[in-house]
Amino acid sequence: MAPEDKNRATAAAILPLVGGAANVASIAHCMTRLRLGLHDRSLVDDEALKALPAVMGVVEDDTYQIVLGPGTVARVTPQFEQLVEEVRATAPEPAAGPGAGPAPAPDSAPASATASAEELAAQGAAIKARRKAKNATPFKLFLRRIANIFVPLIPALIGCGIIAGLNGLLVNLGWLPGVTPALAAMASGFMALIAVFVGHNTAKEFGGTPILGGAVAAIIVFPGVANIDAFGQTLSPGQGGVLGALGAAVLAVYVEKWCRRWVPEALDVLVTPTLTVLISGLVTIFGLMYVAGEVSSAIGTFADWLLSNGGAGAGFVLGGLFLPLVMLGLHQALIPIHTTLIEQQGYTVLLPILAMAGAGQVGAAVAVYFRLPRNESIRRTVKSALPAGLLGVGEPLIYGVSLPLGRPFVTACVGGAFGAGFVGLFHQLGDTVGSTAIGPSGWALFPLLDGNHGLGSTIAIYAGGLLIGYVAGFVATYFFGFGKDLLAEFNVSQEPAPSTVAAHGNTPAATATAGPDGPAGPDSDGTDPGASPAKAPAGV
Repeated sequence: MAPEDKNRATAAAILPLVGGAANVASIAHCMTRLRLGLHDRSLVDDEALKALPAVMGVVEDDTYQIVLGPGTVARVTPQFEQLVEEVRATAPEPAAGPGAGPAPAPDSAPASATASAEELAAQGAAIKARRKAKNATPFKLFLRRIANIFVPLIPALIGCGIIAGLNGLLVNLGWLPGVTPALAAMASGFMALIAVFVGHNTAKEFGGTPILGGAVAAIIVFPGVANIDAFGQTLSPGQGGVLGALGAAVLAVYVEKWCRRWVPEALDVLVTPTLTVLISGLVTIFGLMYVAGEVSSAIGTFADWLLSNGGAGAGFVLGGLFLPLVMLGLHQALIPIHTTLIEQQGYTVLLPILAMAGAGQVGAAVAVYFRLPRNESIRRTVKSALPAGLLGVGEPLIYGVSLPLGRPFVTACVGGAFGAGFVGLFHQLGDTVGSTAIGPSGWALFPLLDGNHGLGSTIAIYAGGLLIGYVAGFVATYFFGFGKDLLAEFNVSQEPAPSTVAAHGNTPAATATAGPDGPAGPDSDGTDPGASPAKAPAGV
């Protein structure tokens, strides 16, 4: 089957299981997930979706998220959008509810899990439900909004980051001197104007006019601000960066909403945009740029100080706590910090350290595989989810294996702590490892690595951290991740019926969970930042 036909088939299989075209209110995607706004959540057939071979998991959040994995989601989404439009243009489609059969895919057999897989799935779902309830606080909803602002920027950050790395390599080797200036322009153009995109997305997220948010944020990067004195100093273009753009756009939204209430309708089209840009622009120039500039500088200084003085200890704490941060939804607060560091220094030193949490998770999952030799259900889940875990998509392993089991989740954090401690130690010794973009982790982060001692040294340190994270996660889980009761409960033969395996090839546990997009998540993504019986957040 041609790749386009395969993606079309995946879209066609998903559509009836989410209630049909009539039930789809909005369509978007991040790095790994198809994000759908649905009119009626009850029309979705979760179990049939989990059983689709292309689906790694589902996440129910502010949107319904179907985890398809990096690369795949970017190809399936346009096909899904086209299919929805085609269906709507032809005839009304009966909604496919939970009672409807699975999509017409030959290997979409009915779910039939073994007892152990069902138990883990149920435990994961309960954990996700509790986490979601706790996350419905004003602070965490605000963090989700912050993620919504920055996650759409991740593809450009990744693309420009890889081009920047390629350009640096060519410059160091002295190759293609006529091409490297063009590559530098491609890599730097987006970062030079990132404040405008942040302002646009911020206004859109907070209910204002996006272009007005972008217009106010554009003031920050306009070269002419160098002629303005504020607080006794001359402003510099870009001062305040993404934090200043974020604050300026939020202010613009509030000014715009105030104008909509008080300005007569006959004058609205002239007065409201003018006052929005004027008031917000003056406050930005004579206040926000200075304040945000000081905060941005403090963030960069603190990150360098923390790793330069804390070294292995700081890395150990950061790497060990990242998975719990993802569980609490607090990792989204790191997205603007990563972006600020990239804007200031060309890379974020935090992401490679936090990425070690995924390495500990991989090591823990391998240990689970060997400690449960008689449980074929869980072992198949591990085998199917490991490739995604190695690429930094950890939810299948987290919510399908380690978290429902309990103690292996803790030992996975230990593995991540040791890997991050290794990277932090080298930072203290003077070898900085950074990432030129946010979103990927695991092996997918290699093309985005940058540092202060050459690419070879940077890659070696990061690879060493991953290896230590794998080994530490494995050892901690193998020897300390299982009590006698846990082994007695799960280390038993749970082989499903041969007909089920032949028809489907995976247990629902293997297909119903999927993993964090990364620390920004991103999509972060995050990292930015799900899994399906467990419905996890975005992250590692």
